[in-house]
Amino acid sequence: MLALAVIVVIGASVLVSGVVGRRFGIAPPVLMLAAGVLWGFVPKLRAVELPPDTVLLVFLPALLYWEALNSSLRAIRRSLRGLVLMSTLLVILSAGAVAVVAHAFGVPWGPAWILGGALAPTDATAVAALGRVLPRQALDLAQAESSVNDGTALVVYGVAVSVTIGAEHFSSVHVGLLFVRSYVGGVAAGVVVALAGAQVRKAVADPMLQNVAILLIPFTAFLLAEALDASGVLAAVTCGLIMSQLGPRVGTAAVRLISQGFWSLGTYVLNGALFVLVGLQSQAAVRGLTSFDLARALAMVAVVSVVLIAARFVFQFVTIYAIRALDRRPSQRGRRVSHRFRVVTGLSGFRGAVSLAAALAVPVTVHGGAPLPDRDVIIFVTAGVIAALMLQAFALPPVVRWADLPEDTVIQDERRMANQTATAEAITALPEIADALGTPPEVVAMVAREFEKHARMQQFSGGGLGGSDDDDADEDREADADAAERLRQIDSQYREIRLALLDNKRATVIRLRHEGRIDDAVLRQIQARLDIEQVRLSRDELV
Repeated sequence: MLALAVIVVIGASVLVSGVVGRRFGIAPPVLMLAAGVLWGFVPKLRAVELPPDTVLLVFLPALLYWEALNSSLRAIRRSLRGLVLMSTLLVILSAGAVAVVAHAFGVPWGPAWILGGALAPTDATAVAALGRVLPRQALDLAQAESSVNDGTALVVYGVAVSVTIGAEHFSSVHVGLLFVRSYVGGVAAGVVVALAGAQVRKAVADPMLQNVAILLIPFTAFLLAEALDASGVLAAVTCGLIMSQLGPRVGTAAVRLISQGFWSLGTYVLNGALFVLVGLQSQAAVRGLTSFDLARALAMVAVVSVVLIAARFVFQFVTIYAIRALDRRPSQRGRRVSHRFRVVTGLSGFRGAVSLAAALAVPVTVHGGAPLPDRDVIIFVTAGVIAALMLQAFALPPVVRWADLPEDTVIQDERRMANQTATAEAITALPEIADALGTPPEVVAMVAREFEKHARMQQFSGGGLGGSDDDDADEDREADADAAERLRQIDSQYREIRLALLDNKRATVIRLRHEGRIDDAVLRQIQARLDIEQVRLSRDELV
């Protein structure tokens, strides 16, 4: 009964937090975290623990895969140098800074570095949930960084744990090999599983079964990487990035519509449950704290939080001036952003599931059976810092308004261009498609009239996602009774040519993405509308 009660409590907390958060303009994850803390006062719920394997093997693969699937590969390529620096140097510097602070509070160097490794990486799921008020470019950068920096952090964490418990001795060569294995193995596992998953999706025709295959992809990638002692996080992210490029070509409209609904709901619930469980776990961390008194531990939480924020700000400003001094190319000048933009991204360094899972996974004893020093402090400070850094969500909206960044209309402009280009090319291809299908002239004329009307509407409406081509067809059929009668008589031919034209439009939009003329987000938005039209025209597509 306790397990069922926990499910109901978590679900109710996610629901109420979402409603209250949207009503009062508060980030729902902050309310979910607070709800978890409050539920910790219920005696029976205090026994609930968050096993680290549950976070690493159930929550993370799905959440990271979904975020990678919806990320912008173009944005990653544009900021690749900065991402590499932030996912390696910044992680190591952050871990070192936390270790110094922890040691100053009396924690031995081994556990101090374990704490640093656990808290060094930002969290992709937390950034996605808490950073929605960020400008598009800042959000893309923060999500990309948090998706790839776990590999570095977990290597630092793993070495610190191994040395502290006496399993290994520190050496620069050994650490270097661990980094290579973590990154290369993780990426390789992601590539292999993504390519195999694409072939499976091509071989399975049923939409439901194909979505079962999609569900298995991130967990398989994570499992394979972990079996190779590599980064499962990087494997899931790599897999998601590859599938974001292959998915529009290998999937059908029905598969994508089912997948979008399932993953959107599933990841929202998983994300919310994770924040509630983190809050619940903070109660256990307080009760399990014995090495430090509460005031000293809270002071350590505060100092570590400030140090992590400061390290992020200092690194961003120092590295950018170093890059400017070393790279004077015009292309580098074109990528420059304002100091206000860097302040905004500096406040997006949320911590989350990876950090908590790492802290909970710290061994209880060292080799020989003695207790690992200050393990309770590691768990308490990690949970406290995660909660403290979430408070940045309250500062983000006013900071974004203060930054007064230029309005970003790239997505809207690219969507308008892609819609107009796809419609124009479909009109141009109409005679050839009609000849190939043997479509009657009256149907061709009807479809041509609909597409030309739609093209005119796009010019006046700015190419938005308003009505679909099929909506325009409905208007024409209502206005012209004779056309409606002919449509009922030759409905099969009409649907056939419309489906062929939808395929033409989809191919055009995919080509524009491949050429770098539109972002992945634009492709997803337009393709979603095309998929709805295709399912409506096919009628039996979802059966």
